[in-house]
Amino acid sequence: MDTSEQIRFTYEFDFENGQKENYAVEIDPETMLLKVEPSTFNSSWTDLENHKCEHCPLNSSETSKCPVAVNLEVLVEHFKDAKSMWTGKVTVHSEHRTYSKQTDLQTALFGIFGLIMATSECPYMETMRPMARFHLPFASMEETMIRSTSMYLLKQYFVAKDGGEPDIELKGLEKTYENLNKVNYGIISRIRSIGKGDSESNAVMILDCFAQMLSMEINNDLQGLRAFVD
Repeated sequence: MDTSEQIRFTYEFDFENGQKENYAVEIDPETMLLKVEPSTFNSSWTDLENHKCEHCPLNSSETSKCPVAVNLEVLVEHFKDAKSMWTGKVTVHSEHRTYSKQTDLQTALFGIFGLIMATSECPYMETMRPMARFHLPFASMEETMIRSTSMYLLKQYFVAKDGGEPDIELKGLEKTYENLNKVNYGIISRIRSIGKGDSESNAVMILDCFAQMLSMEINNDLQGLRAFVD
């Protein structure tokens, strides 16, 4: 299986108010980190100490910018005055297929925000990076939870094959989502400090809702997902 092929997703926004935007996300297939062009904004809201996450292990003397905020900067600047309920057509091109949906802006941004955040150099995003290779635009709550738990359990299979102790109780995944909740809160606070619109912060709030729902499912032994495999 070739894991070195190009990973690229291009989002095309065509909204009824006339606004059109194209945004490409390219990911290094080896590191699963976002390939980032140097930003021309250099906004203060991306500074590490600006609404820094309460559990952030990074030191501003070594890392001056929040890795997630820097990667989101161009997208946020484009849409910072936008309203979440703007509607229109969003098309997403990948190497293997094209997705299209008539939707609102916050739903469209939800997917691309999650993709960018997962492929950022934030220490708490490492567990999420493998999912980025199989990014699913416009994913539902159930699809996201199944993809996340399936990917995590696949990793535990290989842990067991290598002689380790697999985490079939998903304790590690639960901890991951607890940390993601805090990262989401930090990003929401950063975005709200600069924008007049609400689309980006609402998109992150959707991500946070998904994270909280998955944590609840793990605590409930994934009973809400059982019907999909019985």
